[in-house]
Amino acid sequence: MGLGLKKPYEDLYPFKVRYITNPTQAKLRELALRHTPATLMSKKYGNIDKIARNKARMAKYTYIVDDERNAHLYSHNVISPEKAKKLIEKAHKYIEEAGTLIELQGYYGLDPRYAVGIQMFYDIEAANVAGMQQILAFPREMVESEEELKKPFKPLFRLVYLPGLKVPEMPGEQAIIVDLESYTTYVLRADYFGESKKGILRMLCDYAYKKGGLVLHAGAKAVKVGDREYTLAVLGLSGTGKTTTTFSKQGDVTKPLQDDMVVLWPDGNMSITENGCFAKTFGLKKESEPVIYEGTINKDAWLENVYIDIDTGEYDFSKEALTPEEVKKLKDILILTGAPEENIEKYINGEVKFEEVVDEYGIPKDGWDFVVWTQNGRSVIPMSAIKDAGDLKNVPPIKFFGILNRDEGKDAATPGIVKFASAEQAAGYFMLGETTKTSAAGKERGKTRSPFTQPFFPRHHKLQATRFVELLPKFPGMVLWMMNTGYVGGDALDEKQGTALKVKIRHSSAMLEFMIRDKIVWKKDPDFGYYIVDVDNPQNKELLELVPAEILNPILLYEKQGRLDEYREWVSRIKKERKEFLAKYEIPENIIKAVLNE
Repeated sequence: MGLGLKKPYEDLYPFKVRYITNPTQAKLRELALRHTPATLMSKKYGNIDKIARNKARMAKYTYIVDDERNAHLYSHNVISPEKAKKLIEKAHKYIEEAGTLIELQGYYGLDPRYAVGIQMFYDIEAANVAGMQQILAFPREMVESEEELKKPFKPLFRLVYLPGLKVPEMPGEQAIIVDLESYTTYVLRADYFGESKKGILRMLCDYAYKKGGLVLHAGAKAVKVGDREYTLAVLGLSGTGKTTTTFSKQGDVTKPLQDDMVVLWPDGNMSITENGCFAKTFGLKKESEPVIYEGTINKDAWLENVYIDIDTGEYDFSKEALTPEEVKKLKDILILTGAPEENIEKYINGEVKFEEVVDEYGIPKDGWDFVVWTQNGRSVIPMSAIKDAGDLKNVPPIKFFGILNRDEGKDAATPGIVKFASAEQAAGYFMLGETTKTSAAGKERGKTRSPFTQPFFPRHHKLQATRFVELLPKFPGMVLWMMNTGYVGGDALDEKQGTALKVKIRHSSAMLEFMIRDKIVWKKDPDFGYYIVDVDNPQNKELLELVPAEILNPILLYEKQGRLDEYREWVSRIKKERKEFLAKYEIPENIIKAVLNE
């Protein structure tokens, strides 16, 4: 049950306003600098950095339009058509009073067999979001024939993005209203770019599923081994290292194809979705991630929530604590983005010290978030600015598909790399989507689970697991794997004390390299039934020179430290937790048994 709206292609211009249709990037930059609050141009690099009120997507403010009795069919909140219509009417009034909309026309996907036409409307305040979204969408010229270009655009999806519209009647004074019947999404009040990007991808998830496919929250790259070229894809929640892994080099040649989303289709093909990269920038260094670093400082990139020195235009990608002097410089922007002015003044004047308002992990108390810069800084980079990017029109057959788990804590015992023993086992672990919460998830710490690492799949999450198992026979010979990108035996504080090991980028790169070259001798893990590196086999000596044995087989670290009881307790507890989580989503018994090694 939806809103009864016309399909986008049936009513191309539903608002009585002036439309700025498909403006250039230069025009969008000009509009953003003039109309978008808290927007700065870097004096050094010439690109734009927007400091947003929202520091991440707000899933709790996302609503599917349907009768509330049908809430069990969805992974999101549900809003009744009656309530949604009132919000949409308010949005229409706001739009027509403002008098102007930016309109973008484009496609998600490049292959005409799978590409979906999208019409995107933004109020002037959202010019920066329009600029970022235009980079990620493929222009009509890249998808349509000359004859099609002469005809009116026929979008299947529509997104309306209004960060200037407050909706005080809704929690958080914001709402993302999703009408799957007409494939129309309204973003009200939210000003974080991810709500635009994921608003489109959420609709694509539903559309592809209805077509027999499955959208996966995965980066992808072409890797060449000898004379064969394959696609390697990797699932991962924000902060797990998905973009880093996608843009690192393995094999004889590595060519990035996609940063964030791919689609598996029932005809045995994989398609890409976006024409650029939405990269997490915290900790970004030229030495460890040269491709993303160079792309981020490119003049054509757009940045969001990245710390910038107002005087020099230099970015600090590792900024955490802000000094009173730095807060003073940024005072106006911090107030614009919701920081309490009274607290800002107290901090600037020295009445409150940094250590008084943060805990040992640097997490601030409520009302004092401004003293710690968000780690969820982002950049949107066009594929044209990505060095050695692959040919998006010629995607090699997919061969390697995996998931990242940024494990952390005393019970961080996920092996560095795992090869799954079956499609069912992989589907179970992909469904678990285990990792440790990062800055993108807010202040909370600890383990979290997100089905297929994709909180924006709108239907019941169990559908992802069953569809994945259905699709796997269409992709014969697929190697399914999992990699730990966090820690073994503890966290950052434990690593400093020498009781934990960090899985570093060079370790991850080496493990993937050896896997795709088929240079690992595996053995079955007795507790979980998946395959891990046999650290005792001499044929794995070369890999062990690059990656500590305790990362490849974590039980060794617990054994050396006299912590075997901890390890055994973790095995028992994690199996129980996994079983309960999968059962909650009504996952088929054969998948659950594969995860539990039964």
